[in-house]
Formats: sequence, C-alpha cells, structure tokens
Amino acid sequence: MTTASEMHGRPADDRQPASNEDSAAAASAKAHWQLADIRYAQIDHSAVANDEDMFYLLMSASFVETGSDTYAANLGAHYARYPDIQHWLEDRWEHEELQHGESLRRYVETVWPSFDWQKAYDSFFAEYSLLCTQEALLEDPRLEMVARCVVETGTTAYYHTLRALSQEPVLTELLGHIRNDEVGHFKHFLSYFKSLQAKEPVGRLRIAQALYSRLKELRESDSDVALRHVFANKGVLFADRQRSFDDVAQRIYHLISTGLPAQLAVQMLLKPMLLPPKLESCLHRPISRLACRMLAY
Repeated sequence: MTTASEMHGRPADDRQPASNEDSAAAASAKAHWQLADIRYAQIDHSAVANDEDMFYLLMSASFVETGSDTYAANLGAHYARYPDIQHWLEDRWEHEELQHGESLRRYVETVWPSFDWQKAYDSFFAEYSLLCTQEALLEDPRLEMVARCVVETGTTAYYHTLRALSQEPVLTELLGHIRNDEVGHFKHFLSYFKSLQAKEPVGRLRIAQALYSRLKELRESDSDVALRHVFANKGVLFADRQRSFDDVAQRIYHLISTGLPAQLAVQMLLKPMLLPPKLESCLHRPISRLACRMLAY
C-alpha cells in the first residue's frame, strides 16, 4: 500500500465528483480560476529562465503550497468544534492552497525541466512534515485565528512582491490569481476571528502577543526550509554563479523585504486588533517598520 507521504507531490488520481449539498459553495468554486486558465504553452522562456532569483522564489513557493494539505488537516482538526470553520478549511482553503502548489509546480517544471522537482520536494517534505503538528498551533482557537491572519498577510505580501518582480506575462497573471486568493483567505480568517471574539472576547494584549509571536516565526518558517532544499537539489542550474547558500538566502530575503508592500501589510496586520480608527492611524508607522523587518521571509 502506498502511504500518504509517498504520494505527496505526485499527481492525484481522479476524484469522485463533489456533492451539490452546498449550492453556494459550488457556485463560488465554479467561478474560481482553474489551471486550464493558465496559458503555460505561451510562457516567454527568455523572460524568466535565466532569472536565478525567481527560480528560488517560485520553487520554494511550489514546495510550501504543495505541502499545505498536511497543515490543513491539523488546522481542520483544531477547529472540529466549529463545523462551519472546519468545512471551509477542508472544502475551500485546502483545495485552493493545493491548486497554488500544482499551478506553480507546472510553471517551474515548464521553465526549468532539468530540475528534479519530485526528488527535491520529497527531501523538503521529510523535514517540513515534522514541523506541521497540532502542538505548533495556538491552543486558544481565537488566537490561532489571529496567527492565521499573520500568515495570510505574509503570503499576500510575498505574492504581491513576486508579481511586481515578474517580467513574464503568464507568471504575472498566475501570481495575481494566487495573491487574490490569499487576500480572500485573510478575510475569511479575520471574519471567523471576529465571530469567535464576539462570543467570548480575548484581550488586546493577548492578541498583540499572538501577532508578534507569529511574526517572529515567519523568517524561520517553512519558506526557509524550502529554500534550503531547492538550493541543495539545483544540480547544474546556475552553477556558473558560484554562490553559497548564505549568499542566495541573503539576496532573496533582501529582494523580498525591499519590495514588500508595507502599507498593505500593516493594514492587514492591524485588523485583528479591532482598534479605533485614530489609534490604528497612530500605530501605522511603527508597525510598518516592524513589518518590513519581520515579513522579509
């Protein structure tokens, strides 16, 4: 029997058609972009194939997104007491995250066909899966929602920056789709947090602590793990550049941090605090400086 970990990253078998129990969700899913919408055959290879930075950024993102079902399973179990949240996590969030992984994988394998994606992903997942545990989630369901808002802020900023860096039209379109999905995910997590907060409020100090704690973790996150495994498995690609992993990592972090949409990130980060408008305005500048340092993947 093939285990779940052995199947990870490999094309899935045909699945049974989804039920029509939730007509609203079905209609929404139908309107969502599909892999068939991405014009892979029209990729301008000359605009991206020699871009070493984009190679590392896209490969790393494809790994993290492909492994998202492991995290989604833990998160779904964490919110088992809240059927509406659990249903959205399993029916929409996980599906869209995996679609991000599949679409990015198809893109990078089209542009860099000599890279052994499956081998590199398997080595990444062996390490990454050890980090995806129930214990890594905040016990309080309200505060875990706050943490999720931070993560979605980070991914929104990441794909926003990648899209701005892209010089290849098909990639620009794809990154726009993913960025928009991440904004939608943030809005869902924020809405669920507000719902939980209204029933049993948690103090702003604890919310701020959860925000700061998760911000600190972003730099030493799954993206860092992914980058190391991409570098270790790149083979002869960009061998003429003769860069060490530390050089590559510092360049990538600098590239992301300097292109970070700070204003957008701060607006998103402050939302879970549910602050009065005047106070939120006063905090915007210092939080902006902090976000630029800590969202720099």
